[in-house]
Amino acid sequence: MKTVYTGLVGDVGGTNARLALVDNTGRIRNPKTYPAAEYGALSEVIAEYLETTAGRQRPDKAVLAVAGPVVDGEIEFTNLDWRVSEGELIGTFEFHAAKLINDFAAQALAAPVMDADDLRVIGPALKGAEGAPVVVLGAGTGFGVSMVVRTERGDIPISSEGGHAGFAPYDGIEAAIWASLRRTHGRVSIERILSGPGLHALYRGLADVRGVAADLRDEKAVLAAGQSGGDLLAEETLDRFCEILGSVAGDLALTCGARGGVYVSGGIAPRMADRLASGGFRRRFEDKGRLSDYTRDIPTSLIVHPYAALVGAARVLEQLEGNRL
Repeated sequence: MKTVYTGLVGDVGGTNARLALVDNTGRIRNPKTYPAAEYGALSEVIAEYLETTAGRQRPDKAVLAVAGPVVDGEIEFTNLDWRVSEGELIGTFEFHAAKLINDFAAQALAAPVMDADDLRVIGPALKGAEGAPVVVLGAGTGFGVSMVVRTERGDIPISSEGGHAGFAPYDGIEAAIWASLRRTHGRVSIERILSGPGLHALYRGLADVRGVAADLRDEKAVLAAGQSGGDLLAEETLDRFCEILGSVAGDLALTCGARGGVYVSGGIAPRMADRLASGGFRRRFEDKGRLSDYTRDIPTSLIVHPYAALVGAARVLEQLEGNRL
């Protein structure tokens, strides 16, 4: 039987644009990744993908998960010099319908339907409160946060810019790093530390605190050195990164009432899966003073599915077809 494509889905971040087709059974097909820096506009990426993958069988709908706030059907990317609107997508590619959603809203929609093999449990194996909200958060080029409210009429994604909330130091070391970042940036957001560039900023900050040289040139070098062992400062940086991620995840669980579960995603966390599971993340997640019993009962998981945002975008595509989420 000939495959029928019902729509185009995408996950467009500050570093990569991932596109795929969805067939009439809801399966994601032919995912491809494009380096964003090599293209002048998102329309160039979509045109190349459709030409090389879909051919004459062009889908008539599109849902794109994008990194940044979507306002009135338009996105100006936070960490990329691109701008696109739903109207432009319809006009350029003759889609019957097009929808832009926040990339972490898409991941939040994907989280409740992930298979067990698509998740790695962090900490104790717990069952989330049925029908309670869930939160997805993660570090990559920036720091994304979104949640899903579970209702009888379906799952409702709530986009946010929680990565730009203020960073709260946990101890004296983090207070010193905060002070250093404040001198450089003024206000210190979560994203200043929990992101790719933030990982390197954390490394430099720890070097200042320890009175040692920060020889590694960027976050990729820090990640590689910390993973391979032998570089104590890089290892401490990765451990501290996971601990701060745990603190932030716990704060967001309290803020959103995410008793249904907290899911960690993004480009960086899967590379630190063993460190996340080693205890520091979960210890800081639970350490919420008078509310520690509350966070202690909330399950935390790492999303290891490579295209979680595309899964969420496909759920929105179903909605465009007239189905509930």
